[in-house]
Amino acid sequence: MRVVFWGTPDFAVESLKALINSRHEVVAVVTQPDKPKGRGKKIQPPPVKEIAQKYGIPVLQPEKVKNNRELIERLKELNPDISIVVAYGKILPEEILELPKYGTINVHASLLPEYRGAAPIHRAIMEGKEKTGVSIMKLVKELDAGPVYSQAEIKITDKDDIVTVHDKLAKLGAELLLETLDEIERGLKPIEQEHEKATYAKPIEKSEGRIDWNRSAREIFNQIRALKVWPKAFSKFRDREIKILDAEVVDEESRGNSGEIVEVMKDRGFVVQTGRGKILIKKVQFPNSKPISASDAVKGYHIKVGEKLQ
Repeated sequence: MRVVFWGTPDFAVESLKALINSRHEVVAVVTQPDKPKGRGKKIQPPPVKEIAQKYGIPVLQPEKVKNNRELIERLKELNPDISIVVAYGKILPEEILELPKYGTINVHASLLPEYRGAAPIHRAIMEGKEKTGVSIMKLVKELDAGPVYSQAEIKITDKDDIVTVHDKLAKLGAELLLETLDEIERGLKPIEQEHEKATYAKPIEKSEGRIDWNRSAREIFNQIRALKVWPKAFSKFRDREIKILDAEVVDEESRGNSGEIVEVMKDRGFVVQTGRGKILIKKVQFPNSKPISASDAVKGYHIKVGEKLQ
């Protein structure tokens, strides 16, 4: 099939690569405009653009999509059989959705109708889900409400975090996308979602990184691993804000003085009492410093039992 691919971040790269290496023809890639990144605010292209350019695929980077006649005319010239959207970042108008022969499909990182919206991977981890997955759906005007062609799932283990689950789902989504394209050509029809069961994964806000030590060890552990990339879980320690980057639940039932350091392990880190249970802090970052192991923090900052995180 002739494919127009819409995508922007790393999550979309696996799907684009899979399409490029398949029997399908990617006739164009539509992605967000280049943006400044990092401390130097250097203008950088989206990851999807870099892949497209590597393979000589035309790249379109419209500032706006809605009421963009130039874009619509260009898409008509490309004459795609299908459009595929993977984390593009903007809502497409109906005229664009319905332009290709097979319409427009989307790779979404949840088991719809659960976690419609912008942050499905983060929310699944934060809420302690034991599994998640990807859904291939037909795009409609309503957000993530289109009928579903196919789904595949993975387990979320205690060893997983936002990085590992993101990468697993990106790969799984790419594999499922190719299988589903074949099925669509053979006449596969999507199945309507159970809309009454829909839940929403709203965007992550920076304030969600603050740790409330009155919560359970399990809830704090999920928060830390879900927000590992951004905004990172954080707490106040010695009147300074420190980031907690890695942790492990060591007890899920004990009660005590929430936020108090109850054990120091020079070779592993330090243990903090929560509202229910204890959590071992394994990696931290102090202000204006690089991330370090919590065991190094114990030695370098002379962290002691009885000190408190707030």
